[in-house]
Amino acid sequence: MIWNEARECMSRDEMHNLQSARLKKAVNRVYHNVEPYRKKMQEAGLEPGDITSIEDITKLPFTTKDDLRDNYPFGLFAVPLSEIVRVHASSGTTGKATVVGYTRKDIDVWAECVARCCAMAGLGRNDIIQVAYGYGLFTGGLGGHYGAEHLGATVVPMSVGNTQKLIDMMIDFGATGLMCTPSYLMHIAEVIEEMGVKDKIKLKATLNGAEPWTENMRTQIEERLGIKAHDIYGLSEIMGPGVANDCEYHAGLHVFEDHFYPEIIDPKTFEPVPDGQTGELVITTLTKEGIPMIRYRTKDLTSITHEKCKCGRTTARISRFTGRSDDMLIIRGVNVFPSQVEAALLTVDGITPNYQIVVDRVNHQDTLAINVEVEERFFSDEIKELESLQKKIEHAVHQGIGLNAKIKLVEPKTIERSMGKAVRVIDKRKLV
Repeated sequence: MIWNEARECMSRDEMHNLQSARLKKAVNRVYHNVEPYRKKMQEAGLEPGDITSIEDITKLPFTTKDDLRDNYPFGLFAVPLSEIVRVHASSGTTGKATVVGYTRKDIDVWAECVARCCAMAGLGRNDIIQVAYGYGLFTGGLGGHYGAEHLGATVVPMSVGNTQKLIDMMIDFGATGLMCTPSYLMHIAEVIEEMGVKDKIKLKATLNGAEPWTENMRTQIEERLGIKAHDIYGLSEIMGPGVANDCEYHAGLHVFEDHFYPEIIDPKTFEPVPDGQTGELVITTLTKEGIPMIRYRTKDLTSITHEKCKCGRTTARISRFTGRSDDMLIIRGVNVFPSQVEAALLTVDGITPNYQIVVDRVNHQDTLAINVEVEERFFSDEIKELESLQKKIEHAVHQGIGLNAKIKLVEPKTIERSMGKAVRVIDKRKLV
């Protein structure tokens, strides 16, 4: 194999020893090369010698996105810029962009991790993989590209843009793999159906990430395209796509623990929670050279298990994300995540996974409305069928989130499609 795949099947003791050794090196690296980390450790009364095993990780202070913004652009880099071969950055829509840097070794590790994800999805060197994430400062495009090349596959760097052209090339080139956001994949499926070319598609597996999606949405994608859709996870602060991926059993995402140490904490108390309990995912990079992250709070909400998977891998698995703590909506005192709404909607037959949540405040009272696309047949049937569907959706949403919502049924393709991350929520309370 291109990489040491045996690490995915290490015993827990072997992984513990590897992680402990790598954590000690990482702590030494940041203490001696990154002033903000050194200052945090000194304030906590810590020196590198106090960290002797992976269990000592809880002694270390957390890192947050604010730390990257406060030290913009290169203040958290652990090597000189002469050793940085690439930078990526977030969009910075909620403040200054978060900038990350990669050494040559970092790029190699990243490519290896994404190659592992592709292999986990059943893809190999004989496959043709289209990468339909955005190329540029966003990590998705180049991360997927380098990983697929490392796998030995033939890479088609489509990026995002003309969906019909993407499908034409998918047919002409015989593409068997695709990497894009799940919402864009749903749009691709729609266009394939409109073009009537499903029988010409050779696609067998996809790797989809960059936004939360439900198990029901994965099932719909697989049924519509006749493929296997896999969940790939990552974030630019840690590396990019390739931190974790689900196998053929879809029983959680395998974390590549030889490079990334995962913890689940209570986001209020910051204390660790036991396996199986939902909390906030915290990740420490064990091998990152350019910009190591120590106990980075991802804000992603999930749970973890260390049980061996049916596939034989022994690495820790994180469950499908319920959302992000900073994506949570508080509506009339109730905590609501967009993924909860999606899960409720997709229990009702006759609707598509395209929806938009609109939150407003009228006369000092929060209001919740959901625009839901339904299948074309309901707009040609009797009005009673439409009313019945609306009531079913209202009931499902109330059961799912504990709130009543005003449901507006709209025709297919009414809600704007996105080639990147879907815009699921419009919170008008933030606009006034």
